[in-house]
Amino acid sequence: MKLAEALVRRADSQKKIAQLRQRLERVVKVQEGETPAEDPTLLLAELEQTLAEQTSWVRKINKTNAATPFNAELSISDALAERDRLMQHRKLLAGLLEQASIKQDRFSRSEVRFERTVDVVQLQARVDALSKAYREMDFRIQEMNWTTELIET
Repeated sequence: MKLAEALVRRADSQKKIAQLRQRLERVVKVQEGETPAEDPTLLLAELEQTLAEQTSWVRKINKTNAATPFNAELSISDALAERDRLMQHRKLLAGLLEQASIKQDRFSRSEVRFERTVDVVQLQARVDALSKAYREMDFRIQEMNWTTELIET
């Protein structure tokens, strides 16, 4: 099985857990004299089974990511951490850029005037570079997901 397939199965188990939680919330309490639409005991058992399956997928995925080289210096786990750093950095700078780009309307000369303390063009170039680096790294990670065999043990 390829790593990408395991990632899909992990995502499916996450969705199933969310659905089971919603179904359980609807049946954990009923009006006196009523019976629940589904047996909460069976739903809880299914939830526990699905959580165990998800944990198994996470362990296999983590083991595979840690053991698989991404390049000469990084494992896939390291590359994922670097990709996350790129996205977080990009989001932070984009937020600053948005704040610096907001035009302030003044209605009288007595209102406070604000000035930018950063170079918006330079900041935008940095955001663009981070976006490109993120896309390239994400593409390479996705490519490896479809070519890497999952470590099953």
